[in-house]
Order: sequence, then C-alpha cells, then structure tokens
Amino acid sequence: MREIVFDTETTGIMPGDGHRVVEIGALEMIGRVVTGRTFHTYIDPCRPMPKDAQGVHGLSSAFLTGQPIFEAVVDEFLDFIQDSPLVAHNAVFDFGFINYELMRARMPVIANSRAVCTLELSRKKHPGAKHTLDALCNRYGIDLSQRTKHGALIDAELLARVYVELTGGRQIGFDLAADIVEAAPEPTRVTHAVRAHAASDAELLRHAAFVGTLKDPLWLS
Repeated sequence: MREIVFDTETTGIMPGDGHRVVEIGALEMIGRVVTGRTFHTYIDPCRPMPKDAQGVHGLSSAFLTGQPIFEAVVDEFLDFIQDSPLVAHNAVFDFGFINYELMRARMPVIANSRAVCTLELSRKKHPGAKHTLDALCNRYGIDLSQRTKHGALIDAELLARVYVELTGGRQIGFDLAADIVEAAPEPTRVTHAVRAHAASDAELLRHAAFVGTLKDPLWLS
C-alpha cells in the first residue's frame, strides 16, 4: 500500500489567526518501506515571521521572501500525494494548515478520512508516556543527531521510522531467517547410561515386610 508521510512548518499555531505554511516535506512509503521519492518546498507566507516560530524552525522572513507562494507549488504537491493516505504527527494541525491554504487558493480540501495520525497511534500504544516526535525517536532508538531544529523533510523522515515502529516494525524475511537457522550450531546432546528399573532382592524383602504390617488390606477382602 502506498502512503505519504508529511510534515509542515508554519508561522504560528492557528491558521484562522492569519498564520501560513512556510515549508512542506513529504516522502513516499510502499508497504511501510521508504522508496526514496520525496517532495520538499519552502513557501513565502507573504507575512512577517514571528520570533517564536522562527525559534522553532529557524526560517526567517529574509530567507522566505522570494520563495514560491503556495499557489505556485500546490499542484506539484497534490500530484505527489495523489489519493494516498497521509501520515502526520498531530494530523489535525497539519491537515488544518494545508486545508486552510487550499481554501485560500479556492481548491478542494483534503478529506480528514485520509489522515493517519501517529500522535493518536502513540497515545493508544504508550498510554501515559510522552508522545512528541523527539520522545518517540528516543523510545525507539532513532538517531536525532542531525536534527538541530524542526524541518519539514527531516521530520517526515524521522516520522516514517517512528511510524514503522508504531505499526509493528519490520519483520525478518523468511530467507534471512532460514540463513540464521542453517548457521546455528548443532546443540550438544548429553547421553546417560540406561538406568535399571527392576527391584533388587533386598528391595523385594523390605516390600514384603512392609506389606505384612498392613491390617485388612483391600486386595484380601
């Protein structure tokens, strides 16, 4: 099955407050395996970048000014995702921003039924634990050393690995498992001499003496 893992960076938290998407990163998975096909773009939000948001992703107004606007990249994005399920961490956030941009561009929105939310998967699988992307990477031993700030494509790459872990991980192929079995050393077998089971003469005498002490045994009734 084809799935798209994606992430967005924005100027703020709520699109209804005038905040915009400034970066989209997405990658293709087929059968829970990354294919190497990706989509990535920066977007000019046509508004100033708040200091708090810049502190999260490092994208300044100076850098974003002159980047393509959303309307210039949306067709390429939609061609990439096609009708595949869309995997996102806190999908409500990312879907909210993408659909806000689509509405501004007077284009059909993406149905929420296509969303696969790894935040919800994590809450079900690890109740009471931390569910941030960083926390999940640490839980599953996923290297975060290349991630100094949030970035849409690198976060999508990390999320793809987290998604595999949340949905069961990768199983060893049958051919590899067979190689492991064939390479395993033959276990050492320890043999023992056959133990005698017949009673000795001394044991028979003791048994007869014991039986003689019994009063009214059932087998004599």
